[in-house]
Amino acid sequence: MNNDPLLHKKAFQELTTEELYELLRVRSEVFVVEQNCVYQDMDGDDQQAVHLWLTVQDKIVALARVCPEGTHMKEVSIGRVITTERTKGYGKQIMTHAIDAAIEHFGATVIEIEAQEYAKGFYESAGFRQSSDTFMLDGIPHIKMTWMKE
Repeated sequence: MNNDPLLHKKAFQELTTEELYELLRVRSEVFVVEQNCVYQDMDGDDQQAVHLWLTVQDKIVALARVCPEGTHMKEVSIGRVITTERTKGYGKQIMTHAIDAAIEHFGATVIEIEAQEYAKGFYESAGFRQSSDTFMLDGIPHIKMTWMKE
């Protein structure tokens, strides 16, 4: 039995209805239900994004989306970052793949994120630096963080 995570990477138009449903289901499960946060997840940016997810035995263990500049944020951005199984390194893996996808698909030299404040250390470990004061987004403290290609 192989427990190595398998990377999936697709543009919105390449997603099957089953894949799209599962990605949205996991996002809703974590961001809306688990975090008890009512917000509009389907924000119109998914159609321009590259979607990445890791599966282990066909179960999503991490996901993220990469949006081109001028869609979700001014610069290329990474968002909707989730791990469903924590402490196994899947978050770090999906962020590495997301940064690579931002460079590959959108030529990113700068990447922005709106990070939940409690996750600052996680994103710093991926090379991001805080670039704003704390602000409230959907009732949760966030900070803007920026990654710059060396």
